[in-house]
Amino acid sequence: MIQIEPIGNTRSQWGEGPVWWQGALYYVDIEGHQVHRFDPAKGSEQSWAIGERVGTVVPRESGGLVIAGDHGISFLDEETGALTHLADPEQDKPDNRFNDGKCSPDGRFFAGTISLTKKIGDAKLYRLDPDLTIHEAFGPVTNSNGIAWSADGKTVYYIDTPRKEVLAFDYEEDGHLRNLRSVISTAHLDSSPDGMTIDSSGNLWIAFCHGACVVNFNPESGEELRRIDLPCLETTACAFGGPDLADLYVTTGIHKSVVEEDAGRLFIIRGLGVKGLPANTFAS
Repeated sequence: MIQIEPIGNTRSQWGEGPVWWQGALYYVDIEGHQVHRFDPAKGSEQSWAIGERVGTVVPRESGGLVIAGDHGISFLDEETGALTHLADPEQDKPDNRFNDGKCSPDGRFFAGTISLTKKIGDAKLYRLDPDLTIHEAFGPVTNSNGIAWSADGKTVYYIDTPRKEVLAFDYEEDGHLRNLRSVISTAHLDSSPDGMTIDSSGNLWIAFCHGACVVNFNPESGEELRRIDLPCLETTACAFGGPDLADLYVTTGIHKSVVEEDAGRLFIIRGLGVKGLPANTFAS
């Protein structure tokens, strides 16, 4: 039986970007300008104030975290909270900020931007290599969102939200994305595809903003396999976690007008009968 419940005590204005790493779930509160760490075994929570909107967080191989937000990409020291700025490829676009991102199996950090004024095609997906050089990976896009790799690392799945579809690319050894194609349409859902993760069977799990649900798709057939309803309209992103990666954690946000008891809470879904893949780290 599937069990869905809010977990932890943190209520985010706009939770996003969950990633399971070393026994804890890291995620961000974009509008609250914070990075959170939740340890379910201990029930402990820790937060870092970033001082800007922060769209994503990923673990760094040598320790610490990588974040991306209003002012580009930075390292975050978990011990001191200090930020080390790395790059901001869109500093000339004050109406853009970094949004979702994740690391590839070979240790590159992919994160994309969003046009806050919804200017079509004004954003891009970027790649930060371990030598700290930044490159354009794909574009133009409008709202760069969920990204996930297949278990063999050969395929990358990607969401530019307004397209209402999941794109796929061949992932090359040099970090380039090639052979663009559309593999899933979400046009039948009256909501926006947001954060995404992948399970060990290769199926995708997508959180639907304004849709109060997480939907499981087969990217080979494009078929919707099942839909999990949640008690928050703004269901934003998801990640597998727990000791055996069998629990699905879901972040949520607070709707601008609808009052919901658990909006902004972190949720855990147990009993799905599937497992996720281990998180990838930034190789620096």
